[in-house]
Amino acid sequence: MRPAPESPADVRRHNLSRVLRHLADHGPSSRGEAATATGLAHGSLTTLAADLVGRGLVREAGLVAGGGRGRPRQHLETVPDRVVSVAVRVTRERLHLAVADLSGRLGHRADLAHTTPDGDPDALADALADAVRETAAAARAAHPAAHLAGTFVAVPGPVTAGGRMFSTDFGWPGPVDLGALLRHRLGDSAGPVVLANDANLAALAEYRALTVRRGTAPRSLAYLKADVGVGGGLVLDGRIEAGGHGVAGEPGHMPVAYDGPPCACGGRGCLALYLGPEALTDAAGLGGLRAGKGTEAAVAALGAALAAGEPAAVAALDAAGEVLGAAVLAVTSLLDVDDVVLGGYLADWHPWLARGLEARLAGRRTLAAGAAPVPVPLPGALGADASLRGAVALARDTVLADPASVPPR
Repeated sequence: MRPAPESPADVRRHNLSRVLRHLADHGPSSRGEAATATGLAHGSLTTLAADLVGRGLVREAGLVAGGGRGRPRQHLETVPDRVVSVAVRVTRERLHLAVADLSGRLGHRADLAHTTPDGDPDALADALADAVRETAAAARAAHPAAHLAGTFVAVPGPVTAGGRMFSTDFGWPGPVDLGALLRHRLGDSAGPVVLANDANLAALAEYRALTVRRGTAPRSLAYLKADVGVGGGLVLDGRIEAGGHGVAGEPGHMPVAYDGPPCACGGRGCLALYLGPEALTDAAGLGGLRAGKGTEAAVAALGAALAAGEPAAVAALDAAGEVLGAAVLAVTSLLDVDDVVLGGYLADWHPWLARGLEARLAGRRTLAAGAAPVPVPLPGALGADASLRGAVALARDTVLADPASVPPR
């Protein structure tokens, strides 16, 4: 069957997106330059630009002399603070929030502890709604003329296409529609609520950061991270590939030892049981500290012990490096990606993981005879902000994809 033809409204929305995205990605342009870059007729471009100006997303940027005898050209540019969004990263113990404009620039930030009990999604939704409400109010105070595009939440667990979230980190026995719980509490006060997996968002942010550093985009990237738990993401041609059930690129429950210990997911020997924060802190002799003061305190103590060269900590990371190497080999053999990027404390502790990682990768420098070499894993560049930056990127992409969602001034 042929696909249904696009309606005139769909075509207009698509063309508005082409113009706004060109200006956002390439900077001020004349109407003629924008028409050439987007492939739109000059008359259409003029009409679309007028629509974007009316919505406050674009403004006249002044006259610039032409290259010949022609009249000076009026340039167009985006108005980044016309749209703001609330970005949130949820961890087991904290909520990290930021306000961002259309350029991705961060404004107001908040970092709040939460002590919600395991197995109680309503308690987490209450804490999250309170934090989002305060951050949205700060956004409106700082940008009274801005349109609030919504709240974009990075969560530590797979998110289905329908918005339901799975998380063993919070002790939930099954899927929870955390987005619906938030919308019920927030109403219209924070705009639309969008949930996405934190590792997927971090993968997108690291992909774009790597593209900027190199000046060219890799075709594919696998991202492996460990912080709250062990997760990952897969980016293909600049887009997150989440798979049919939202778990593509997720290595946390990939079995690395078939006779290993049982996991909360129902399997045995999962990667998370060897690279997760509980496993590493226990292996380094910090299990008592974790039980008494929490996982974040134990992870911080492990970082300090590594910096001090304490033998138990160094040995724990040597062993973890070999397990990580096995996971990298499995991921690259299956997916044939151009790059592997490490995030969370896998990036922070890369110097101590490197020996075990190199030992496991030694002798496996190609995926197959005559194939490309196994990519050497790179520590991520964005640190703990990767997921939050990914949420900001998702918010920006959402507005650029549908400028008509922003009402006229």
